[in-house]
Amino acid sequence: MNATSFFIRHALFPVMEKVKGNRIRAYLSELMASQWHSSEQIQAYRMEKLKKLLLHAVEHVPAYHPYRELRPAIEQNPAEALKQFPILTKQAFQSKHQDYISQAVNQSDLIQNRTGGSTGEPVSFYMDRYTVEHYEAARWRGLSWHGIRIGDPSVMIWGSPIELSQQQQKKYELKERFLKNRIMIPAYELRSEKLDEYLEQMNRFRPDYLYGYASALHLLATLVKKSGKQLSFPLKGVVSTAETLFDHQREEIQDVFGCPVINEYGARDGGMIAYECPQGSMHIQAENLWIEVIDLQSRQPVDPGQEGLILVTDLHNLAMPRLRYQIGDVGALGNRACSCGRGLPVLEKVGGREEDIFVGTDGHYIHGHLFTHIARNLNEIQQFQVIQHKPDQITLKIVVSDGDRSRMDRDVRTFVDQIKEKVGNPEVHVEYVSEIPVSASGKVRPAIREFAL
Repeated sequence: MNATSFFIRHALFPVMEKVKGNRIRAYLSELMASQWHSSEQIQAYRMEKLKKLLLHAVEHVPAYHPYRELRPAIEQNPAEALKQFPILTKQAFQSKHQDYISQAVNQSDLIQNRTGGSTGEPVSFYMDRYTVEHYEAARWRGLSWHGIRIGDPSVMIWGSPIELSQQQQKKYELKERFLKNRIMIPAYELRSEKLDEYLEQMNRFRPDYLYGYASALHLLATLVKKSGKQLSFPLKGVVSTAETLFDHQREEIQDVFGCPVINEYGARDGGMIAYECPQGSMHIQAENLWIEVIDLQSRQPVDPGQEGLILVTDLHNLAMPRLRYQIGDVGALGNRACSCGRGLPVLEKVGGREEDIFVGTDGHYIHGHLFTHIARNLNEIQQFQVIQHKPDQITLKIVVSDGDRSRMDRDVRTFVDQIKEKVGNPEVHVEYVSEIPVSASGKVRPAIREFAL
């Protein structure tokens, strides 16, 4: 048994529970039991949670004081009452975020957090320990479906947490290593010349699983495959998060590392939303949140299976409630039971970010994932980025490869022709670059729309 894992499970967590009142394991135990309840039982539990949240919000949260007249409706049917609250965009929240802090909490107990801001301005918000611990419990439940336990060693393919001094960086690494049993490989430093260093690091540490951005995990798998080398130990899984996981990425990661790829879907300002079970279903962490999917244009609810904007209502964040919060992602709810037997609802599609949706010249929508599927069939297109400035104006960035230039030019022409066909004959400017820039967090965005829908 890994000594650090043993220490975390049998010493660190019990001490945290006794000294600090940490309840992650208690909440995890509750979630492990409730996942096997019927869908009707889970829904009834969620309705009670939603009622409590809405009544708290209209009573104690200044932003929701104007909706106190909804109290009878909330008592009668909280799900229907929720629809009478406005959709909360990130911009609207940021402009008056202090109004969303509950007057019933001690502000010294609040935990400040912020999104990475990879698609715009970072969003600052507050949580309390109660909320954070429910997020963590949901994550560990999802990982437990694949034999991963609290304290199991992991390697994160991740971005830099914050700008740290050398001393702070060392302290951070020690905390990660001995209190969380994980080490980090920078997502923005994945290059062939560093591969031996990273493989040696992983072989020495022997993690049970890898965890990181879909694009970074895929790049690592590609580099390992090209090198002809492999890890010297088995993995329980590779957990993909923070970006859309494409089928071709999943296939190559599984092929290279010889283990399942596990899709995790969450948002820093939305919590742990869904986790993939061994049967491949993305189960919504329903005890923690209420999910709605609305039409891109009308902003009205859509039927299960129909893709739209995802709205999240965190059922536990009484410190700073954000009702019907538009996290900026698109997806679709399912209406089927999973063969795994869990009563948790299913997220049928996780479509990526709203900014990935392109607008055709005639007004129709095109998902940015389409360009990834097109590029897969063009052998000379190794890396690209499509940027839509206006419906009729697009820039296509192409990384220059070492291959035959005439074949590359042919593939680029094919790429441009298909973009024009799908979008409606826009102007496409091709720009050859040495690399596609990544954000400070290490994420890569193959498709970007720069204007509002």
